[in-house]
Amino acid sequence: MPEPSTSFDLAQHPHRRYNALNGEWLLVSPHRALRPWQGQQEAPDTASRPAYDAGCYLCPGNVRANGVHNPAYAGTFVFDNDFAALRDDGPAGGFERGGLLRAEAESGVGRVICFSPRHDLTLPEMSPAEIRSVVDVWTDEFRTLGARPDIGYVQIFENKGQMMGCSNPHPHGQIWAQRTVPGEPEKEGRQQLAHWQQHGRTLLTDYLAIELAEKSRLVLENEHWVVLVPFWASWPFETLLLPRRPVPDLTQLTEAEKDDFADALRRLTIRYDNLFQTSFPYSAGLHQRPTDGQPHPEWHLHMHFFPPLLRSATVRKFMVGYELLANAQRDITPEWAAERLRSQPEVHYRHAPAGPQEQPG
Repeated sequence: MPEPSTSFDLAQHPHRRYNALNGEWLLVSPHRALRPWQGQQEAPDTASRPAYDAGCYLCPGNVRANGVHNPAYAGTFVFDNDFAALRDDGPAGGFERGGLLRAEAESGVGRVICFSPRHDLTLPEMSPAEIRSVVDVWTDEFRTLGARPDIGYVQIFENKGQMMGCSNPHPHGQIWAQRTVPGEPEKEGRQQLAHWQQHGRTLLTDYLAIELAEKSRLVLENEHWVVLVPFWASWPFETLLLPRRPVPDLTQLTEAEKDDFADALRRLTIRYDNLFQTSFPYSAGLHQRPTDGQPHPEWHLHMHFFPPLLRSATVRKFMVGYELLANAQRDITPEWAAERLRSQPEVHYRHAPAGPQEQPG
């Protein structure tokens, strides 16, 4: 147990942190990180997969559940989700009782993006050029879907690993595009708009300036992007990817900024895999401006990574009890998590030479 201190210390004492991006609070309890763990442990993902799986419905040339054959694609491959959560052919309408029971029809489309034809790869083992191709597909899909008059928001995301409910290990992500702005982007938009109206700068521009000055939560940087563990992180090794230049969506990035986005994605996900020497599970997604035809200068493009692993490849964080009934809580501090990620090698552990790896500067 750390020695008691007479003054408040973020690294020792229980405290609340404010999430400036969504307006909510979370509880941080750093002293609890020393407690013994006798909870659930899970086997790490050590299975090797073939480059092609005849039983995979996402591999090139294979038949999907609806009987459609995938093309023999060699790069990325995008198709309408065969089991989409949203549809654009349903009737309008709603339901209301006494002002308390309310429902309304919601329309939209679902898309699946196969990142690679290879069944055995994930982002950290793809080349910078291959990841850049994924960024280009994200950009094109945002532009195309966002231009539709019936689409008000485009959510691009990836669930990686069985632990995050991924139903197929083939490297892929999804897009859910819908009529209205969903809850989390709506909260972030409200906070960003208030900051813009008060200061004339994006909220994340001002936040990034603080992080670059303090440095304790930075994970990695390149010319155009910064990766950090946010001051208000809820998940143990949560990260936020930010372009240094405030742009509202992917279509506003320059070619050099897209290259650096791919670079940051690769370097971050390699660090994740190296942390516990496992294929690191996560949910990740982009937050961008609504697609209502307005410019939204208050919006600053960013990407969230929410990984569940806490102590090892077999011990994860659960959002239960207090987190479900009160607010989010974490034991390890964001500063400690950032240091752990920052210190990881930038060569993937599967491809590292024999002997100890050199730590990045």
